[in-house]
Amino acid sequence: MAEYKTPTSEPEFHANFAQIKPRMNKSEALFESSRCLFCFDAPCIKACPSGIDIPQFIRQINTGNTTGAARTIYEANYFGNACGKVCPTEVLCEGACVYNLQDVKPIEIGRLQSFATREAIEQNKPLFGPGPANGRKVAIIGAGPAGISAACELRSLGYEVDVFEAKSQPSGLTVYGVAPYKITNEEVLAEMTYLENQFGFRVQYNQPIASRRELEALEESYDAIFLGIGLGATNPLLLPGEERNNCVGAVEFIEQLRVQHHRTAVGRKVIVLGGGNTAMDAASESARMGAEDVILAYRRGKEEMGAYEFEYDLAKGVGVKGLFNVAPVEIVGNGKVEGVRFIRTATLHGQVQVVPGSEFVEPCDMVIKATGQAKQTQLLSLIPGLQVDNKGRIVADERTGQTTNPKYFTSGDARNGGAEVVNAAAEAKATARGIHAFLSGGF
Repeated sequence: MAEYKTPTSEPEFHANFAQIKPRMNKSEALFESSRCLFCFDAPCIKACPSGIDIPQFIRQINTGNTTGAARTIYEANYFGNACGKVCPTEVLCEGACVYNLQDVKPIEIGRLQSFATREAIEQNKPLFGPGPANGRKVAIIGAGPAGISAACELRSLGYEVDVFEAKSQPSGLTVYGVAPYKITNEEVLAEMTYLENQFGFRVQYNQPIASRRELEALEESYDAIFLGIGLGATNPLLLPGEERNNCVGAVEFIEQLRVQHHRTAVGRKVIVLGGGNTAMDAASESARMGAEDVILAYRRGKEEMGAYEFEYDLAKGVGVKGLFNVAPVEIVGNGKVEGVRFIRTATLHGQVQVVPGSEFVEPCDMVIKATGQAKQTQLLSLIPGLQVDNKGRIVADERTGQTTNPKYFTSGDARNGGAEVVNAAAEAKATARGIHAFLSGGF
């Protein structure tokens, strides 16, 4: 089990958050690519939401055609480098590798993917460019994986594209919401710059679209509008004492860590509430920031957690402890967090039931809530005719991404409720094609 001291400088922060998928050198890439069996009807392709021809790009790496490998990757997924690092490859492409059936280590597809794309980015290889101008314009709200993927595809089809981003940097989740040990900001921003240079879309930063008047201006100036707005802030638990200092949302904590690095304050004993992948990230990050004790508290049993098993293993590997079948009742303390009052639970016929008389207080000086994210209901309510389902997700055509207001299209977390970066990238590319079909009279 690794033990971490609180980082007080950038070098110490980067040491604590060393990349779990480090960059391969050329020799490593050649060796790893030589292990691939280049399967016919390869299961790894079927497991990839963006359908990258994985055997093809691995063969290209093995024959020294790294540029061709990067092209193969980017033709399917415009976030090729980022996805090579942040994708849960253990349960997607690498999880489907036939070597798993022989108890042999699967091909490190993610690292090979990043090897090829990183070289193309650093050498600014001219792999793509905008298509012939067709005289039409599309506005994109949100510069996250969905918005940028849609922008790239639309530019390749000849559309003029303007992206409106509320924050000061692009790439949404990959800059603000992914654990720093999965990818660095420098890598994310380098890929963004590469894509901007390749396709020539425009991004307007610090430009939130938050009023009906602003939406009307877009509706008048653009032929279609793409909503790549993702999700919002951490959902409140509505517990007594939740307003106390040092009780924070996981999304907000991770964003602060991504931006402020070692200047982010972390308690000595941290309790993370939740059982999903974001909870695992927040717990791992707290330990790497020097917290002496980190407890992951979940209202169901360990086997019922929504997190991937490898994510929980990663958290345990840095000293995180699990506290299962407990539900928070109150955040206790005098002005600041001093503990969490829990009640023990049991799962009966799939339902969580509390155990009467089983309350106890677990001391801590920081609570991180990994309890899901709110939907962007305020903006959506300003769009006439746009419908959301009973979970707050935008209702859209499964094939084209067109919403119930025909001028608006969407993909990513706002539509799927929260999935992986690769899902957003793949959906948005398909939706860009849906916009093209709509504006071309194809449906």
